Amino acid sequence: MGVMMAWPSSTILLFKSENTTLHRPMGDAEVSLFGSLPAIGSLIANPIAGVVLDRMGRKRTVMLTSMMFVLAWSIIAMTSQVEVVLTAMFVGGLGFAIFLETTIYISEISQDSIRGTMTAGPMQFYGFGILVSYFLGGYLTYLHMVYACLTMAVVGVLLLAVLKESPLTLMANGREEDAAKSIAFYRSKKTTSKEVVQELDKLRRIFSSNTEENSPSTQREFVVIMILKVAFVFQGLPVVQVYAEPLFAEAVPSDVISPNLCSLLMGVVVIIAGSIAAYLTDVVGRRPLLIYSSIAAGFCCIVLGTQILTEWGPKWTIPMFIYIFTAFYTFGAGTVPVVVLAEVFLPEVKSIMSMLAVEWAWILNFLILFVFNLLVTSVGLPPVFYFFSFVCFSTALFFFFFLPETKGLPVYAIQELFTNK
Repeated sequence: MGVMMAWPSSTILLFKSENTTLHRPMGDAEVSLFGSLPAIGSLIANPIAGVVLDRMGRKRTVMLTSMMFVLAWSIIAMTSQVEVVLTAMFVGGLGFAIFLETTIYISEISQDSIRGTMTAGPMQFYGFGILVSYFLGGYLTYLHMVYACLTMAVVGVLLLAVLKESPLTLMANGREEDAAKSIAFYRSKKTTSKEVVQELDKLRRIFSSNTEENSPSTQREFVVIMILKVAFVFQGLPVVQVYAEPLFAEAVPSDVISPNLCSLLMGVVVIIAGSIAAYLTDVVGRRPLLIYSSIAAGFCCIVLGTQILTEWGPKWTIPMFIYIFTAFYTFGAGTVPVVVLAEVFLPEVKSIMSMLAVEWAWILNFLILFVFNLLVTSVGLPPVFYFFSFVCFSTALFFFFFLPETKGLPVYAIQELFTNK
């Protein structure tokens, strides 16, 4: 997913030039479609995934979605037609639903004690995929990069084939014996082992719970998840990533270090910080990590806004604080919402609620990127950073009062927390 998302960055200039590998250069409208069609495909695919996950099961749905990447790269490898390449980008966007699917899948096969670390994994590998795309785009020819991406997509589908279905899904379909085998597979234990028996007992308790699908706890969870997604988008990193290269170009002379390399380093910061955050979610907990990181990110936004406005310090303070802000954002709003979304909902509503939350995040992402340039033109960049700081502080306050700690808890215990909150 990360590879395809970042692929346009290494090919747009080629596709627009007279030396393009396509049958003709892309126009401005086609370039815009080239970058936005994956997002449109994702908006369409996520609602479908929310339904198919429960009907086909987690494993088969993830494999089917992964095939969209194989199909997209196959089309790109076999064509030079602009229109066909754009169609392939849309098909690849259908595969972006895999982020929703894998988060749910991983949360259901993970032990409670490491669930936070495991469910944060897709976000880190998404960032790693972006870095891989940048690297391949810089060192391989166009076709060699396409073949490399196609190979990775095929290998991904083959690796998924050796996995077993989620034990929770099997239990929901009355296949308790298969659920025991699935648990034994993921725990490297025998089906008669004490650990497997305890896991099965937890699953039975989940499905024997008297909590209604539309209970007060489910409603409160949904509200908290929606606010988590607001923090995920409006604390500002998606916009900072878009605007980073011009900021770096202004702050650091290109003969010292290129703006592109500065942006690449920011991607490295995201991966390192995300890996640390994935570990910390199961050590210090979701709630304190999110609250304190949001406060720290808010202060970084204030510093960036005042530096851009008054230039109180040397220009290298801009990239330095962008990196610091990126790290704190990733510790909190960039990681915790993904983890909490995967663990709070009952099995009966998990797919549909997760789908709604991801769709909400895509809509917010579109809105902030659409409005951002208009805001910068009308009021300048510093007030925008002040707005991000306001969101950081206000969401931290909200989570202090309304987000319970869910570290290491089974889903039925989490329902009780939200019922009493």
